[in-house]
Amino acid sequence: MSSETAPLVEAPKEVPKEASKEERPESAAKTTAEEAAVTQATPEVKKEEPAPEPPQENKAVAFTERGETPLENILAELPSIIKDVGHGEMWGVELSDGDHVPTTIVIEKFLKANNGNVTEAIVQLKKALKWRKEMNPAGLLANVEFDRSKFGDLGYVTVYPQTDGAVREIVTWNIYGAVKDLKSTFGNLEDFIKWRAALMELAVRELNLASATVKIPQDGVDPYRMIQVHDYLNVSFLRMDPAVKAASKETIQIFSMAYPELLKEKFFVNVPILMGWVFAAMKLFLSAETIKKFHPLSYGGSLAGELPALGDDLPTDYGGKGKDIQTGLTVQYTAEEAVKAE
Repeated sequence: MSSETAPLVEAPKEVPKEASKEERPESAAKTTAEEAAVTQATPEVKKEEPAPEPPQENKAVAFTERGETPLENILAELPSIIKDVGHGEMWGVELSDGDHVPTTIVIEKFLKANNGNVTEAIVQLKKALKWRKEMNPAGLLANVEFDRSKFGDLGYVTVYPQTDGAVREIVTWNIYGAVKDLKSTFGNLEDFIKWRAALMELAVRELNLASATVKIPQDGVDPYRMIQVHDYLNVSFLRMDPAVKAASKETIQIFSMAYPELLKEKFFVNVPILMGWVFAAMKLFLSAETIKKFHPLSYGGSLAGELPALGDDLPTDYGGKGKDIQTGLTVQYTAEEAVKAE
């Protein structure tokens, strides 16, 4: 999660075949020009953020020469990182030290997102802490009522207990076919990002990272991740709309930075044919490893077959026999009466 999570990230079946740019359809060709523009702008964007200075890089190398692990390297730097940013909370976890299991889980995720590179992981961790300090996504979830007319019925979180009693599957649902007014939902980018961050924070809260007692296995499966489902049933307005594209790009960039390695699998169901531009945009900001977690499905009813561990617990619209997602968790919305009064 990342989390790696974006508002409109899906692709027709032919896109995940990693076709070359020359082989992409015309809609993707238009995106190629955008890719080039973004790529050319990347150095300037990076300059806006403090780049790791040579002393930090040298220090990281020195840690390696002393035989300490990447995790220990960052833990040693953690007090100064928190002091520099002025914020020490990440995903409900107050970052502490190596004896604090939730802290090690957070640091391991930033390390994995950067292929074990200590310097790059520290840079991303600082950016994420700064973003949380400024955005306060936990506060958005707890204290903000979002406009029901803009975002109502667009996002839910469902929790599925597993037979072993120890692991729960957390599924975040984005139902873009429920969008009532395109400009209203996506026109104000700041409002959309805040709503999307609150929904993500709701799913993260269900992971219970702050109370975790088991570290991420060194050579095993990370249990602290979630599934995301984006449903595009009856969606016909998303193909090239600039407001939608802006929301997609911004969400991909922010969430890949602020929620790394929280995504287990991502499914795009009822995918419209001409949505290849979204996949092309994702490839600009997400790693190849993350892209491998994305699975486009033509029909929502196919989802149960892709998630056999959940099976019948999924809603009927997705091949199961369980409750509708509307019975799941969601963010706070304005009352219906208040919306009608407006």
